[in-house]
Amino acid sequence: MCSGRVDIEFILRAFAGGQDGVFIGGCKLDECNYVTHGNYDALSNTYLTKKILKHLGINPDRLRIEFMSGADGQLLAEKTDEFTHQIRSLGPLGSSEGLKKEEIRFNLDAARKLVPFMRLVERERLRVPLKSKKAYKDFFEDAGNNQLFDRIFAEKLAISRIIRLLKTAPLSTGAISEKLGLAPSDVSRHMITSSRHGMVRYDTDSKCYTLVQA
Repeated sequence: MCSGRVDIEFILRAFAGGQDGVFIGGCKLDECNYVTHGNYDALSNTYLTKKILKHLGINPDRLRIEFMSGADGQLLAEKTDEFTHQIRSLGPLGSSEGLKKEEIRFNLDAARKLVPFMRLVERERLRVPLKSKKAYKDFFEDAGNNQLFDRIFAEKLAISRIIRLLKTAPLSTGAISEKLGLAPSDVSRHMITSSRHGMVRYDTDSKCYTLVQA
């Protein structure tokens, strides 16, 4: 399978399923057998997923991508052994991050809901203009692009977490703030946005936000 078909959703699903690390192997850059150069898509997805993991409090080093040819069996063995040792040193998912399994799964599921949105953002605003390893590295490590991603993703992730939380029961601004560790003012702002989009409504009797049933 082409490494370009390793979608962000697949990676997040693997972590949500309890995997401690994810290793992606692709053919050498600029040596793809297809005109699409899917390995660059895999590289882009890896950079984006590392940013997502960082937002979720998960060590981005738990995800790695390496490029090599079919003749590089020894190199593959070395890289996978190296990655295995690295993951063992980090310990089980969440242990070195100080996160509980339930918290990790909750946040990952909220992030997975945003994958279609992230694909759109990548195509429209985070598309690297030149296919080269250096160009991708420079682009995704650029401070301005990092700020853009943080601004776009942080708000969408917060709303996704709130929506997922409201599926359990209607909650007040204070309760949402306490459960998710968000500032009450931020919760109010996100709820105003979500109300405008018809996702939630405010019940004046209970003074709680509840999901709008489709």
